[in-house]
Amino acid sequence: MPDEVLSLLAPQPGEIFLDGTVGGGGHARLILEASAPDGRLIGLDRDPQALAQAAAVLAPFAGRVELRHRNFDQADQVLAELGIAAVDGMLFDLGVSSFQLDAAERGFSFRQDAPLDMRMDPTAGLTAAEVVNEADAEELIRIFREYGEERWAGRIARRIVKVRQERPLQTTWQLAELVRDAVPGGRVPSRIHPATRVFQALRIHVNDELTHVSGGVVRAIDLLKPGGRLAVISFHSLEDRIIKRLFQAEATSCICPPRLPVCSCGHLPRVDLLTRRGVRAATEEVEINSRARSAVLRAVRRRP
Repeated sequence: MPDEVLSLLAPQPGEIFLDGTVGGGGHARLILEASAPDGRLIGLDRDPQALAQAAAVLAPFAGRVELRHRNFDQADQVLAELGIAAVDGMLFDLGVSSFQLDAAERGFSFRQDAPLDMRMDPTAGLTAAEVVNEADAEELIRIFREYGEERWAGRIARRIVKVRQERPLQTTWQLAELVRDAVPGGRVPSRIHPATRVFQALRIHVNDELTHVSGGVVRAIDLLKPGGRLAVISFHSLEDRIIKRLFQAEATSCICPPRLPVCSCGHLPRVDLLTRRGVRAATEEVEINSRARSAVLRAVRRRP
């Protein structure tokens, strides 16, 4: 959603921006072009491969770009290291990127058989294979229900526990076929593969994505200058629900329980909503990039 992001962030010459999920550098490049000749950008990503790609894309802007191997909820630490107190704008483009989905060896997708990894930072944390082979049935059920809203979480978890007693689940196709066999009608042709929600749930769990979203958005507002803008793109309802709730709370003067007769929280709004409702990608963009169909863009501006 490049046009919508630029419209909401409104980059100007001399301003400083932070792209907390720089990925392949597409949005960052547009921000740097719009803030020329002296706008600066700090790009973060937990994926070292994505950072390498971004470095190549952003090479023409050398001197105006700083790239760091960090997660976006560590933006406050990075800015402190750089001696920057606050920025004029931030962008978080959440979830898994097309670059990661297309890299079969990363194990995010079952379109090709690959090791069951799913880590956005392949240098740290448990792999998806370790989770499905070591977590007990109750924990797997919780993961699939909470992060994937999977109707057949119990059946899938019990099948995983049974199968792994004979052989560990190591690849994307092994897990996808197991899910297909576990759910009713799993072998009936469908537009959506029956393993889609399970893969989403495992990816969110492996990367602790929702925790990072909550903490990262709150810290981002702290780091905005007066008038600074924050834009967040999410790709599934769990993320969008968190962002919507946080933005509404930060734009509200009272967050007391509804039945309390007098306000006692003393809460003051810190931002104004730039998007009353989530912005969706235009039809033309969806036709070019089908992944944009599920994208929701929300933005706020820091109050003076």
